[in-house]
Amino acid sequence: MEISELFSGAYKGRKCLVTGDSGFKGSWLVAWLTQMGAEVKGYALAPVTTKNHKELLQTDYEFVEDNILNYDSLKSVFEEFQPEIVFHLAAQALVKYSYDNPIETYQTNVIGTLNIFEISRQTASVKAIVNVTSDKCYENREWIWGYRENDAMGGHDPYSSSKGCAELLTQSYRKSFFDGKGKTLLASGRAGNVIGGGDWSQDRLIPDLVKAAAIEGTTEIRNPLATRPWQHVLDPISGYLMLGWKLLRGEKEFAEGWNFGPDLSSNLSVREIADEARSVWSKIEYTVSSDKNNHHEANLLMLDCSKSNKLLKWTPVWDRSETIRKTIMWYKDFYESGVVNTEEDITQYVRDAVTKNKVWTL
Repeated sequence: MEISELFSGAYKGRKCLVTGDSGFKGSWLVAWLTQMGAEVKGYALAPVTTKNHKELLQTDYEFVEDNILNYDSLKSVFEEFQPEIVFHLAAQALVKYSYDNPIETYQTNVIGTLNIFEISRQTASVKAIVNVTSDKCYENREWIWGYRENDAMGGHDPYSSSKGCAELLTQSYRKSFFDGKGKTLLASGRAGNVIGGGDWSQDRLIPDLVKAAAIEGTTEIRNPLATRPWQHVLDPISGYLMLGWKLLRGEKEFAEGWNFGPDLSSNLSVREIADEARSVWSKIEYTVSSDKNNHHEANLLMLDCSKSNKLLKWTPVWDRSETIRKTIMWYKDFYESGVVNTEEDITQYVRDAVTKNKVWTL
């Protein structure tokens, strides 16, 4: 099928504002939206890493480089572009960084989100908002079972706490202003540890492993037994696009919080992920760090995605083996041949989704 017909053609010619388009996940979303024929506008800070997925893709779309805390600048973009749907991904997304910069983290993740909601409320064209938060928004009790959407918000570190705050803010605005009686519907998507090509952020496992492999070095990993729900970036993005599709159709029952996580078999420890990555690219080497800092990190964190599976009819397309293979091969091909596999990966992902009769392909 034609890629523009995915999600019943909901994004073909649609005005989509993507905040955080210079980031890892945002740049993948923009690539997919533009392939579907959407009219995309980006809003984000300039890329912060020397290598950057957005710049490598050279996707043809308009964007503004500014801070979501700049209310006047952000509002002018809404007024000029008149978006129909807003995908809000702009965030300070690193746990370790949040310990060193807690004020910036809360300002960006809470007040920045507030700016998006308030300006959307004043913009007549906005029909749908998808707020992307994190699985770390939940109060982590180190349970052996997954967190459900109605579990308590919380967060030990400033980053996780800020995402819990953003979810509470989302709930408040949904009840107060986006209650289904007006023009705009609001939903949030919560995903776990997302991997894929094009991420060069600091203090993330896969980027650290491949950056070291590229110079035949060794990576020190911390918390090797910590378990996370690893998934390819395209899986949660397909969930965000499904949410947007439902909201644009005015289906009020989907204006809620949703978990987008992998199958339980993909909940792997840091060491297990590193070992599987090494099996794909033999240059990957690691040692376990002996550094004992005082920063708390969760040991066990999983999502229960029963609600998304049953009500939204969303399930992952790629299993853990394909997720790791596609991710590591993206970096291997980039470092060894200068090839950027993003568009090819999106095309293959869609083909596999069609084969599996995913509802958004029908």
